[in-house]
Amino acid sequence: MNGILVQFFAQYLVVYNNFVLSCSLFCSTGNKTFYNGRMTHILYGNRIGKQGELRLGCSAVLFDEKREKVLLTRRTDNGMWCLPGGATEAGESVAEACEREVLEETGLRVRVIRLTGVYSDPHNVVVYPDGNQTHTVVLNFEVELLSGEPGLSSETTDVDWFPVREAVAMDLFHGHAERVRDALAGQEAAFIR
Repeated sequence: MNGILVQFFAQYLVVYNNFVLSCSLFCSTGNKTFYNGRMTHILYGNRIGKQGELRLGCSAVLFDEKREKVLLTRRTDNGMWCLPGGATEAGESVAEACEREVLEETGLRVRVIRLTGVYSDPHNVVVYPDGNQTHTVVLNFEVELLSGEPGLSSETTDVDWFPVREAVAMDLFHGHAERVRDALAGQEAAFIR
């Protein structure tokens, strides 16, 4: 049913583009997906991931020393809170990519401690402001802080520590609350989702 609803909205966006520019739409899956032609958003549908280019990404869960708070960033491209992370570039390891993305987005130097989850839902596609669509396989890592003070970048409008209970209840971007819960579980083997 959600796939049908999203496909309807996608057709609606094409046919009534001027009207949609003045509206915010969201899917009934619980993840808000704003669309105004300039914001990163998620489309859901049966095997819709086939429509996107395959991308390997990473995200980082950084807890405070007591594991009571988690660091989140607010994205510039859609205003949603999320974990720091991004795409792996050719010629770097996934650990290097994760550490680089955290540094770029927050100004913090971190070290990867462990892999907590692999996420590859084929029933969604990420649509970026330039129109590119990706089916992203994400490796989620727990990281530890080495140095630095939280700061902003061209990709973030805010960086803050949130109590874990509050963070997992927030409407975070693209399943990031699940990633925080998975990291907090402390399971030895990574979750495969």
